[in-house]
Amino acid sequence: MLEPSPDYDRLVAAFRWAIPKRYNIGVDVCDRWAAAEPERIAVLDVGPDGRVTPLTYGGLRDASNRLANVLASQGVGVGDRVAILLPQGATVPVAHVAVYKMGAVALPLAALFGVDALGYRLADAGASALITNAAGLAKVTEIRADLPDLKTVLSVDGADGSTLGLFEALERASPDFAPVDTGADDPALMIYTSGTTGTPKGVMLTHRNILFIAVVSGAQRALNADDLVYMVLPISHIFGLASTFLGTVNAGGALMMTPRFDPAHMAQALEDGVTVFQGVPAMYARFLELLDTEKRPFQAPRLRYLSCGGAPLDLDWKRRIEDRFGLAVNNGYGLTEASPTISQTLIPEPRQDDTVGPALPGVEVRFVGPEGADVPEGEIGELWARGPNVMKGYYRDPAATAAALTPDGWLRTGDLGRRAPDGYLHLVGRLKELIIRSGFNVYPPEVEAALNAHPEVVQSAVVGRRVSGNEEVVAFVEITPGATTDAAALKAFVRDRLAPYKRPERIFVVERLPASATGKIQKHALTLMAETLLAEKAPR
Repeated sequence: MLEPSPDYDRLVAAFRWAIPKRYNIGVDVCDRWAAAEPERIAVLDVGPDGRVTPLTYGGLRDASNRLANVLASQGVGVGDRVAILLPQGATVPVAHVAVYKMGAVALPLAALFGVDALGYRLADAGASALITNAAGLAKVTEIRADLPDLKTVLSVDGADGSTLGLFEALERASPDFAPVDTGADDPALMIYTSGTTGTPKGVMLTHRNILFIAVVSGAQRALNADDLVYMVLPISHIFGLASTFLGTVNAGGALMMTPRFDPAHMAQALEDGVTVFQGVPAMYARFLELLDTEKRPFQAPRLRYLSCGGAPLDLDWKRRIEDRFGLAVNNGYGLTEASPTISQTLIPEPRQDDTVGPALPGVEVRFVGPEGADVPEGEIGELWARGPNVMKGYYRDPAATAAALTPDGWLRTGDLGRRAPDGYLHLVGRLKELIIRSGFNVYPPEVEAALNAHPEVVQSAVVGRRVSGNEEVVAFVEITPGATTDAAALKAFVRDRLAPYKRPERIFVVERLPASATGKIQKHALTLMAETLLAEKAPR
């Protein structure tokens, strides 16, 4: 379908997307390598104590087959939702491959979710089975009575009452499994939106959707069997799942999986030979903070590729990262509904601007104005996308699906941006987050970039607050430990960097910005926080 290529024009010209109507991604990304090189390392599982346990492709095949047999014996069948609530580790890819092979639908859940978040997703999805650990089981036990569809629970920490011990069950199961004959457009995955802008929705992604991202974005990153990819982005998030996990195993590479982001462990992993790192801006910020506070030298002898996604990357941070790493930071853009990638910058074309790259081969992009017509090149509009990466729809929510997808297959992303003459895309903010102040448009990323340029600022987030028929700009800023910068100093710093209507009316310095399990800043929480804090300060 597509071979790795350093030349984007050749990559696009070579693009063909013709996969069989009957296709199963679990078989393709795992069993293909298991048959060819069963002893090749697929996963280096870093435990909480730092010990590393390898899992080969042959081991991944056998373990996933055993798990598929266990789930089938419990009545799990085609189309059933199987929830995976585990910290990052080798059992997670085993579970995903098993669920894909049996034609069921994987429902990844973040281990950091609280009881309410888990309850909502398990109930809304109608999950029939759950794979978890003791910590997850304790949360689910509180709400088990509200989950009538949940018939089977498997725990990696052993049997407990009606809960089956996962590893004990695997030992008794056969390593042979006949994969289900799934269609390429059958659902393989249901992953909920983060809820950072509202109620989470179950996004249905097909075998074709996630294979497309594994193959095409992997080719653009030139992933190969010699790569060791640092896997800290959780598989419960679509970026970590489709791009990092499936992209790597599709190429026959190895994943170094760690249960949580630890900048000290990342530093050690880079020294030990990691070749690829994909992260979010907050991870890079914490890593550079570690190097600066501990005066630690940067060493990464095999590192060849860096990328940043999940949140806007402002130019000041991009320069800081590139100066320290000595590599270009590849940026990209996407969302869960696009499996997730829509565009990606290119290895042979490093950029110094804020572009998120050209659209992936096979993906169409247009920018649409308020009246539904395409805007002229270079002007700002809502980004719409169409291609093999676009979701099947939202689970049991036809109204939301109709609002997001046009009848001819265009995905309305809700993001604002423009296309430059060279075809590269540039984002300016979320349509819902656009602040209109005194009739002028204020795009939060521009204000955040100005704040982030301050040497004592780790990261910032800007939201709008309605006041007397207008909106004011409110900023929350996280500063480095021990820094003394305050709101007044930050206002003075951005005065010459921003037009008067873009300057924050209020700035709050906080210890940590609220973030999702993947490090994505939760702006809806900040909007509520702004209302609360400013209400407390209002005269009585």
